[in-house]
Amino acid sequence: MEQADLKPGDVVKRHRLSTRLWHWTNALTLLVMLMSGLMIFNAHGRLYWGQYGANDDKAWLVIDDAGDTGFVELAGVRVETTGVLGIWTNEEGEVKRRAFPYWVTIPSGYDLQAARRWHFTFAWILAVALTLYMLRSLWNGHVRNDLHIRRWEWSVSHIWHDIKEHARLRFPTGAAAKDYNILQKFAYISVIFIMLPLIIFTGLTMSPAMNAAWPWLLDLFGGRQSARSIHFLCAFGLVGFFFVHMAMVVLAGPVNEVRSMITGKYRLPGKAEPAPAPEPVFVEGEAA
Repeated sequence: MEQADLKPGDVVKRHRLSTRLWHWTNALTLLVMLMSGLMIFNAHGRLYWGQYGANDDKAWLVIDDAGDTGFVELAGVRVETTGVLGIWTNEEGEVKRRAFPYWVTIPSGYDLQAARRWHFTFAWILAVALTLYMLRSLWNGHVRNDLHIRRWEWSVSHIWHDIKEHARLRFPTGAAAKDYNILQKFAYISVIFIMLPLIIFTGLTMSPAMNAAWPWLLDLFGGRQSARSIHFLCAFGLVGFFFVHMAMVVLAGPVNEVRSMITGKYRLPGKAEPAPAPEPVFVEGEAA
């Protein structure tokens, strides 16, 4: 069916199989990596810039405790987080002094070695899946046809219009809903081509073995501690993307959106035009 012939209520093919497979693989992989990464962070709840970092060095982010108070300190500004971050109570009622609580980490009990095994195993899955997805998307035209930002889409007026429409919860309907809008393109490009590659390469930079094999990574990211900070920021950038993504799915119609990412079939939203009223039928001899 031609784009011009599409109307609200039509069912169209929206997501390729490669996109759907990568989407669900990526969702599981990033969840495990985030939760295991938070356990790794619990070993030292501070972030620095540069090559080195220890307790006596100036950290730009600290998640810790001071006596009976848990806190998060960002750029010198401290916020109390007792019971959630820094100090919290586990399932047995025991008070623990770690940055992140048991219910957001893998494993739930403190085990740095196990967390690293989980993290590194799924890191390879992420790297391989992302590489295959990128190659497949270039081959099948997904990047060119769906993610490519065309010249007219770069106009400030067009971008501002989309921002206002989203703020008012006015989403595209009919044929316009089949394609990604400019905000979706910005979001997906930033995830696929910026944040995920940064996650992978900063992770490699923190590996002593990779430092020996590819010492230029340390120069590229400004040191191991800078790589760790960028790694953390990208991880929470992905968390932010997830929450915005889920909010948009709910607002746009969760059943239709989730179905399209499972089967590839998507029902164009919007009110269908009412069917024309039937012509009146007159029987000879009846009054008009």
